[in-house]
Amino acid sequence: MTRTVWDSTVGKKIVMAVSGLIMLLYLVLHLYGNLKVFFGLQAIDDYAVWLRNVGEPFMHRMWTLWLVRVVLVVAVVAHAVSAYQLSRRDIKARPSKYVRKRPRATYATRTMRWGGVILGLFIVWHILDLTTGTVHTGGFQDAHPYENIVDTFSTWYGNVIYIVAMLALGLHIRHGFWSAAQTLGAGSRTRDRALKATANVLALLLTVGFISIPVGVMTGLVS
Repeated sequence: MTRTVWDSTVGKKIVMAVSGLIMLLYLVLHLYGNLKVFFGLQAIDDYAVWLRNVGEPFMHRMWTLWLVRVVLVVAVVAHAVSAYQLSRRDIKARPSKYVRKRPRATYATRTMRWGGVILGLFIVWHILDLTTGTVHTGGFQDAHPYENIVDTFSTWYGNVIYIVAMLALGLHIRHGFWSAAQTLGAGSRTRDRALKATANVLALLLTVGFISIPVGVMTGLVS
């Protein structure tokens, strides 16, 4: 039964919707934590230490953080695999060009695929830069995000990579939230306007919120 659900187009869309909402929740919480950088070094560094100790003494140190990471990895993989398979099915279903032109899609819809690729590559870079420090410029300091953030956004390429990825994220959320709501049956004539407004507001707030961090470093507000 589970296999049949996964193999169906509806099943894959549900997996995409649920995994997308899990990642969206994480992004909201992640932004909230990241914005502590504007309150100074101690605020965000204390937050980083707290993340490693969440759940103690019931959970050992780092266990909760690693549990969140595992859930996120599963969500990202499930989302990416479902998107790829649905895309392949869509291509196979219409191997020849349409005789009539299809209605023009929104910019967000037309860029969902390459936007997803950009975000996938960004996630890898972001982890290697600010989590493991593998590609970090300057002296990477574990559990000291303030210094690491300032280092990254003191480079032109760090700012370009991050800002481009956040713009792609905004477009992805704007279309993805709406699609997830429709897939999960939340859409209706009375709720569609509110859902579209929510998608737009979420996309705008997250995009502006994340971009405000490199802008803060560039302008000297965070230094």
